[in-house]
Amino acid sequence: MTPLRYRYQTLEFASADIHLCTLRDRQQFDDPAGLAEKLGISSASWPIFGIVWPSSLALARFIDGYDTGSKRILEVGCGIGLPSLLLNARSADITATDYHPEVGRFLARNTVLNDGADIAFERTGWADENDALGLFDLIIGSDLLYEDQHIALLANFINTHAKPTSEVILVDPGRGRKSKLITAMSQFGYRNTYRPLPVDIAPDFKGYILKFER
Repeated sequence: MTPLRYRYQTLEFASADIHLCTLRDRQQFDDPAGLAEKLGISSASWPIFGIVWPSSLALARFIDGYDTGSKRILEVGCGIGLPSLLLNARSADITATDYHPEVGRFLARNTVLNDGADIAFERTGWADENDALGLFDLIIGSDLLYEDQHIALLANFINTHAKPTSEVILVDPGRGRKSKLITAMSQFGYRNTYRPLPVDIAPDFKGYILKFER
């Protein structure tokens, strides 16, 4: 198996510079123990977690100017975890989660690169019922609406981990499923708004910022 190749980069935000170790490209693959295979993650989808996607960058730029106060925050499907790393640099109370078995290792590595405090992380799926995450004031995520069958799972996962009074902020690149998520979230008492991201935050991004509140 070919050794993994990495890319190192620094992304500049208003509040901090974030240093990242990512996969060099989407041709990387390394699953010698078959952990990803056992979780149903194919070799083609294996590297998806390990690069910076436009939606993740857009969410990080949006959340950089957001007053999170003392809220307990969860990033769902964090992948390389850019928004979590940025919030950690701001000393926010951030927890990250993802299904991929390599995410925790990359998140820890990037936390060290940024001289940050440890970020709480749990590997779990949206259908899992035995995680130890608890409840959150604010839940964030980017590019989560890949499949129709994921909509109900995501809505249920959010509802399970959201406090009775809570907020959800999601960035969607326009995969055509936001209306279905809005319907699913309304069943849990969430009001919603959505709009294109401001041009000064993501000038070339064609997706939406979805906000849910209850």
